[in-house]
Amino acid sequence: MTDANANPLHKALFRILRPLARLLLRNGVPFGEFSELVKRAYVEAALEDFSDGRRKPTDSRAAVMTGLTRKEVKRQREILAGQNPARESRSNANRASRVVSGWVHDPAYQADDKQPAMLDFEGAGSFTELVRKYSGDMTPRAVLDELMRVGVAVVEPDSGRLQLKQRAYVPAGDSEDMLQIFGEDVSDLVATIDHNLISRSAGKPPLFQRTLTYDNIPADVIERWREISAERSQALLEQLDDWLGPHDRQGSGSQGEGARKVRTGVGIFYFEEPIQPDTSGDKRS
Repeated sequence: MTDANANPLHKALFRILRPLARLLLRNGVPFGEFSELVKRAYVEAALEDFSDGRRKPTDSRAAVMTGLTRKEVKRQREILAGQNPARESRSNANRASRVVSGWVHDPAYQADDKQPAMLDFEGAGSFTELVRKYSGDMTPRAVLDELMRVGVAVVEPDSGRLQLKQRAYVPAGDSEDMLQIFGEDVSDLVATIDHNLISRSAGKPPLFQRTLTYDNIPADVIERWREISAERSQALLEQLDDWLGPHDRQGSGSQGEGARKVRTGVGIFYFEEPIQPDTSGDKRS
């Protein structure tokens, strides 16, 4: 087996797995359970992403590619067929996010200045109608309780109408919805990097991927930097949302049966870690 210290891919994987291991341990997921999920992901990738497009991929071929036995491939394939985590229906987080997006972009729920209107809970043009239009079968009360819990919506004291305070729904903590977003965000980032690694040889244009990084910033600057980066990142996302949001066909009645659909977006994340002092005694030139 290749030495992990010499293999660039192994080095990159270890760096990815280190914070992932921390999250798994905090949530009580032992290695055996994680190992099962890895096997499942290997089998699904072998069966779906590496088919030649002419014939149905076989368990034998997947076993050769993954290093698993045919019996194990069959077991994992049957689990995938019964309950595929990669193809779950929309989570509550996605449903709540859809409601917020509809509130921002749908003219039926905007004020005269094109900003999100204050809504009655029931009636024509109400929050209840908004939820039924954008969230599927979630009850309006459940959606409102969640939006109020995270501070996205409030009840205006004088009128009793509902006001949108933030344009984005972000659940807090290690909740089920937050873990759903974690899975989507990390998956999207890895998929973009994978695309860019092979884009040149595949004759495809690379996807946008940039990171701003400094590693010698004084600690007394960090608090202000957090504020500035959050403010400007939010402003950029809102500008992009203003352009892309109106093109979303959800709830517009113009989705079309055979129309091709694309999932797309832009992700921004902030990172910060202390630099450990070099105790090796080596001096860098």
